[in-house]
Amino acid sequence: MEVENQEPKHLEVDLGHLMATDLHHVFPSDPTPSREDLISQCLQKGTELVQAIADSLFTLPSTEDVDGPLVKLPPPLTKLPRQKPLPKPKPPTKWEQFAKKKGIQKRKKDKIAYDEQTGTWKRTYGYDRANDEDAVPIIEAKPNDDPEEDPFAKRKENKKKRVEKQENNRLQNLKQAAKFGALPSHVQLAATALPITGTQAAPKKVTKDELGNIAGTVATSTASGGKFDKRLAGEKPAQHKGKYRKFLPVVEGKGIGSQEKEQTEKILNKIMSKHSHDILNVDKAVSMHTVKKEKKRRFEKAKASATDSKLKTQKKSFKKGSFKKGKAKGK
Repeated sequence: MEVENQEPKHLEVDLGHLMATDLHHVFPSDPTPSREDLISQCLQKGTELVQAIADSLFTLPSTEDVDGPLVKLPPPLTKLPRQKPLPKPKPPTKWEQFAKKKGIQKRKKDKIAYDEQTGTWKRTYGYDRANDEDAVPIIEAKPNDDPEEDPFAKRKENKKKRVEKQENNRLQNLKQAAKFGALPSHVQLAATALPITGTQAAPKKVTKDELGNIAGTVATSTASGGKFDKRLAGEKPAQHKGKYRKFLPVVEGKGIGSQEKEQTEKILNKIMSKHSHDILNVDKAVSMHTVKKEKKRRFEKAKASATDSKLKTQKKSFKKGSFKKGKAKGK
């Protein structure tokens, strides 16, 4: 007995999107169902929708393949909304406006052109292109040319200016398109930050507070902290940002007490207390004292040996000198 796979009448199945919808389903509101009841109802309804999609898929004609039967889905019936609005048409550039006014039609150029210098066919653009101005060894002089001017340098400078002008026009076209919102979101954000003229950003205007902060920094950069510097008319004293360093008074006044003595006694009491081993490492102090003593002993020993070797050298030289003098007298 064959069972026909037909979805219920209250379900709408769109196989183009693999989507099933139940427009008549309503969750009961009275009495209010618990969370567990809602979860079980959602699972039951989801299972029903997936089963309806599977039943509809098996009704489509299929073709056999190595991986199994293949089914071609029909075109979707439901129109889904776009995530972002449709892009607006870009405004025409200056060249497009000029070409439309003059009736100039855009034509596709050939990728290969004839090179008159070598008599061969080369690519029109890119490396080793045909009729490359930079590869010309000789430039014919004209009657009105300046004899002291370098034609190669002039040609290079003109090319640089053309590239800069083209880049400037490109940035202006991007700015114009950004005003109409005809660019993608990521390009739109970058285009709004572009300068209108040129590729360099416009200089930032300095505010009054920033000028005041700079003037205060300069005034306090001297050794006296700007205390003995001359001030301009209307200049306010520089504000000290941060904490001041605190020192003990040189001369103790009334009511101050012996602060230095109290501070010294406090440190000594910490060192001499029962838990002084937590503050003072006795073993480390003894080892350091031993190392210093050993270094001093080695230094004195090396000094004494150097003095003895120096005395021995002087005695040998003295003996050789007396023997030579005595031999000379005998002669």
